[in-house]
Amino acid sequence: MVNRKELDPDGGAEAAYGARLRRLREERGWKQEDLASRTSYSGKHVSAVETARRSPTRKLSGEFDAAFGLTGTAQSFEREWQRMRDGVLLEGFPEYVHYERQAVEIRMFDIGIVPGLLQTVEYAEVLAAFNVERGSVTADQAAQRVDILLERQQVLERRRPPMHFVVLDESCLRQMVGGPEVMAAQLDHIVELAARPFTFVQVAPFSLGERRPSHMPLTLLTLADRTMLAYTEAQARGHLERDGAKLSYLNATYHRLAAEALSPADSLAMIKALRLSVV
Repeated sequence: MVNRKELDPDGGAEAAYGARLRRLREERGWKQEDLASRTSYSGKHVSAVETARRSPTRKLSGEFDAAFGLTGTAQSFEREWQRMRDGVLLEGFPEYVHYERQAVEIRMFDIGIVPGLLQTVEYAEVLAAFNVERGSVTADQAAQRVDILLERQQVLERRRPPMHFVVLDESCLRQMVGGPEVMAAQLDHIVELAARPFTFVQVAPFSLGERRPSHMPLTLLTLADRTMLAYTEAQARGHLERDGAKLSYLNATYHRLAAEALSPADSLAMIKALRLSVV
């Protein structure tokens, strides 16, 4: 066949996905246009996915499953896409995301960088682009991380969202990410979120000094059955804590942080003042 590109299933997760897609298509005697006609995508798009020039999505994977009769099976493309998606995240984080979706209460403390659930798209894209620049992820992986973040943020858009308590170290607000325009929009976004009835934002000011109870980011989740989980990160992986003693310690640490931090009203005043200082 003229211009047929040979595929290397060992060339990465997307290459393996594309090679399997081509194999199943050809086993049925379909051309790329034949498969495309069974989806809402073009033959050109199918070709790009087969040759790993475009990344598959959940929607596309679901349509492939419907075309091949794989919906809900262990061999479904949607399951393969899920495994690929999880592969671009820090080890341990996919499990956290699973429980984050179920949480009725989310309590967060972060240092240096605004936590993901509060980030604007532009702020998140700047961070993702830097990770590409330093070679820790590919451009496609960075784009997938942003997509995953936007999907996670939908938890705050539900008709009945979880109670969301956030303590931001002052460094989150003062560290310039993406320049004045991006940072100004980010601060505006935090103010907007803080005005919602289910979100409470506090700032742990630099003036706390040695009284700051934690020097590491921390997230606590409470599920509908009142089960509590804690998520922490090291450089190479994330960890979901279920142990009673450790969990109690982390829970107490968060309460001390919230007690030492500025009140929500004073925190909002600080954020608005910093926003005015961003040109």
